Amino acid sequence: MAGDWGFSFAYNRPAGPILLSRARNTLLLALPATLLAWLIALPAGLLAAAWRSGLVDLAAEGFTSVMLAVPELVLALVLLMLAARTGYLPAGGMLSPGLQGGSWAEGKDVARHLLLPVVRLAVGPLPLLFAHVRAAVTDVLRSPFVMAVRSLGMPSRRVLLRHVFPAALNPLISLFGLSVGLLMSSSLLVEAIFSWPGLGPLMLQAIFDHDVFVIVDAAMLAACFLIGGNFLSDVLLYLSDPRIRAE
Repeated sequence: MAGDWGFSFAYNRPAGPILLSRARNTLLLALPATLLAWLIALPAGLLAAAWRSGLVDLAAEGFTSVMLAVPELVLALVLLMLAARTGYLPAGGMLSPGLQGGSWAEGKDVARHLLLPVVRLAVGPLPLLFAHVRAAVTDVLRSPFVMAVRSLGMPSRRVLLRHVFPAALNPLISLFGLSVGLLMSSSLLVEAIFSWPGLGPLMLQAIFDHDVFVIVDAAMLAACFLIGGNFLSDVLLYLSDPRIRAE
């Protein structure tokens, strides 16, 4: 009733501050991973749909097939092994122990620790995002209005960017919001493997410790992330589609 989200028996203090700090770390991991996945999937899907059976299409389909065949755990362990053997990037955690140098050095160190888990988390939904972008753009390319625009002699790149891509945006915006929520709520495995102090390791430890309030609150936050992603997609749809605003 006090708004502290229950009491953590393992940490011997209210669960709310613990969960909020961990949720911030999960957001710091999931948002860049979502942006990276879409920054790769959008141009790859556009090019693959525009030049079907071309080099880009075949290379993207081959890459997505390999990614679907490789288990997520194996890929995470391979990245972790490369980091441990080469030493170029940290093998886990969020900050290097004994770091000094102020906020700028701390920010750079967090970015170095972020790189591997962000790449691993972004690769997971990439095949699905690429397939949806390619399918949405392919459907629009077959529309009569695209044939009419092309008959005017407009360059292919201009047709693709000014007419085809905006027409294919609606299903992609819905998928974008869903992907944000799913990455935030499903990053447990990546956080646990890379020792990232987010909600995933906290929830696993709470299960081992039978810390009931922390378990319930972490599951509730994961559901809130999913709902928030869907709400974000609705807002973006409202802003991008004048037909929705007219209704």
